[in-house]
Amino acid sequence: MESQDDLAPTFCIGQHETRRTVPVSPQLVQLAQEGNYDLLTTPITTPLFHSRVLTLLSTHLSDSRPPAFDATLTLGTSHNTSPVTVPPLSPEDTFLTPNESTSHLVGVTSPWIDLCSPDPFIADISRQVLNLEIAYAAFCGVSFVIIPGPRLHHGNVHGEGLMYYARAVQDILNIGLYIQVHIWFGMVDIPDLETNNVGDLAPFARADYLIVGNYSPTKVDLFGTWEAWDVIRKVCKYHSRLFVALSIPKHLPPMSVQTRWHAEPVHILTIAGSSFIKNQKGFPVLPKAHQAMIARMMQLRTPPWIILCDVGPIPGLEVGQSGSETDSTPRISPRIEAEEADPTPAEAHRHFRSGSNKKNFDPTPHLSYMRNLQQKQPARTPMERFGVGYQDYLQAPLQPLTVNLESITYEVFEKDPIKYEWYERAIAKALKDWAEQGKPTCHPEGHVVLAVVGAGRGPLVTRAIRASVETGVAIEVWVVEKNPNAFVLLQRHNEGLWGGCVNLVKSDMRSWKGPHRLAPESGDSDEPPKIIHTPIDILVSELLGSFGDNELSPECLDGVTHLLNPVHGISIPASYSAHLSPISSPRLHADIANQSIINPAAPETPYVVMLHAFDFLSTLQQPVEPKKSASASKPTSGGGGGGGQSTLGGGNTSPPRASESPTPIIKSAWSFSHPNMNAPPPSPVSSTISNAHNVRRTRLAFPCRERGTCHGLAGYFETVLYDDVELSTNPVTMDAKSAGMISWFPIYFPLKVRSNLYNYSFPFYTRILSLLLSPPKRKKEKRKKNSKQEIHHRPLSPSPPTPKSS
Repeated sequence: MESQDDLAPTFCIGQHETRRTVPVSPQLVQLAQEGNYDLLTTPITTPLFHSRVLTLLSTHLSDSRPPAFDATLTLGTSHNTSPVTVPPLSPEDTFLTPNESTSHLVGVTSPWIDLCSPDPFIADISRQVLNLEIAYAAFCGVSFVIIPGPRLHHGNVHGEGLMYYARAVQDILNIGLYIQVHIWFGMVDIPDLETNNVGDLAPFARADYLIVGNYSPTKVDLFGTWEAWDVIRKVCKYHSRLFVALSIPKHLPPMSVQTRWHAEPVHILTIAGSSFIKNQKGFPVLPKAHQAMIARMMQLRTPPWIILCDVGPIPGLEVGQSGSETDSTPRISPRIEAEEADPTPAEAHRHFRSGSNKKNFDPTPHLSYMRNLQQKQPARTPMERFGVGYQDYLQAPLQPLTVNLESITYEVFEKDPIKYEWYERAIAKALKDWAEQGKPTCHPEGHVVLAVVGAGRGPLVTRAIRASVETGVAIEVWVVEKNPNAFVLLQRHNEGLWGGCVNLVKSDMRSWKGPHRLAPESGDSDEPPKIIHTPIDILVSELLGSFGDNELSPECLDGVTHLLNPVHGISIPASYSAHLSPISSPRLHADIANQSIINPAAPETPYVVMLHAFDFLSTLQQPVEPKKSASASKPTSGGGGGGGQSTLGGGNTSPPRASESPTPIIKSAWSFSHPNMNAPPPSPVSSTISNAHNVRRTRLAFPCRERGTCHGLAGYFETVLYDDVELSTNPVTMDAKSAGMISWFPIYFPLKVRSNLYNYSFPFYTRILSLLLSPPKRKKEKRKKNSKQEIHHRPLSPSPPTPKSS
């Protein structure tokens, strides 16, 4: 029987109608659930309220005097400020009421407001409307609300009102204290698709507040809407109740845009009926690229809801035919009411056919397709099953030197299907080479002396014995472990599992003197035999941390490698290197910011994290598909991204698309190898040695082709166990070297001060993280002497060149 962790994610699917004037009653919600929907959207206010606001606006504008500049050439004067108060809601202004179906509703605020309007009067009216709607939704117990995204274009004005929008969002988060606010964004910014509908407040903005001049349409900005979201959530200080409702277009943007949104708190995906295509049988389906994107999003720790927009009415719903809004009330078909008590299969089938003569009529084909797509979602991989609950969860790195680990911690590591198999291969290969090359051993009978240091519960010991049996090379096994609790289990394993063939030593590896045995007896001596210590032929350890050198290696390993055979000694692992790449990780940044309230050191602490909702900022340039001809298709809105925000269509406005995820640029910071000939000899009075030989420093420059916010660095490692047997957590090389390995999560170095700059250079001094940032060069701006930003250290000189955007 499959466990819950093995199952594919479950889709939570809702229905949205752009012009829903029918009250969403408990009966309608029940009807939707019977039709296989999970939730419905509902407008918070009615068209009557919209009319009242328009009347109020028109009256005020007709009676007001034109705005005039004062002596300082500003429009922000007392003369131009004449506020108007939107009256409170009345019963006619909203259909929404508190009831038992509220938990299945997502409130949608009025799409006709314009919080970004350059006209302060329009912006203020919009803010009042939004506040009234949020306050009433909170009163009714609505927990989830979608608000229209910001309008980024007002004539020649671009993004000027974004800060006012962000402030309005900050206000409603304080009004609805238990409401999760979702801002409805398109994936990209296409100005040509930001149009005004009848009744929108945007066209009422007075010309005095707009920039006069010839308007030239702005080109498609792939990261325009993301950048707007980035500004809003920063103003709102990464609020825990602020999320994204992402509109999926008919034609997806490049993968670099998709991965950027994947890193954001996208809790709702909206898909319009126009985003579907018809298959050979005429049924609506999603293209392969859309299916792949949904599959990636559904693997997030919190899978987003899917809301289908304008794909047809709820089955069984009849709407008044008079055309009057007041008469547009939901009514269940009389035939259904008669059949609800005990409908026969024929009656139920006749109802859902809705008078059609088709044998397989489906009243909700888009929903049926999404449910079918849900069943076809791939099962979780071993890594995904292992990491359930750990995605983007901050963990402090282990401290096995100062803390005795518990058995469950060892057990988690031992579940890795790859790591110990690769160790066994490395040991077997080393033993085979030793025998074939005829190397002398340190054992008087010719056995290869093999020591496992830091053995834990003994998985490497078992693998070493297997390798010996497999190769036919006899070994003498020594096991060193300082954890007294684990040592008890090792003794039991030796009595049972290993048949007493292992020599156990309870000691810190740095103070261990090495394998010991009785010295050969001299013929005439009456003295008792002496105990002598001999070298080790093969030293096996698993002391690496998520960054390679951040736990017990190389310091502890350097304290024992002096015991190796000075001529032929082998260390497994033989070497390892640390690797870095800058990433955007909003969730981790928000979690660390919350922790810093009680722990000021949180932003300066490295964490072990199963990175999931993040985006690599430095990637290789992707090959792109050729553009379609201009006549191929026209841009489509893709489902009503709020505030006139459009989504990507075809034709000349379609940017190039990439079919694969961008390859990250991950650079090596430093490396270590064992045995290290530069390590100082052990001290006769101390178990520790000087660590000066392990000091490392590096400077790494990462080209970033797209705009982004750097929240920290992702750290990985690669290690050579022996010869060509390697392990890697580096996502670029992991599949080739050790695919499926789960023992190590990446390490995450947070930045105390996030950065929006293009070029990064990361110096590391004495293996302690520091950061220098070099801002991009601005076109058409004179370079100032002190234009560089400094964090922790002096600025770069010279700064790395700014790469050209692809």
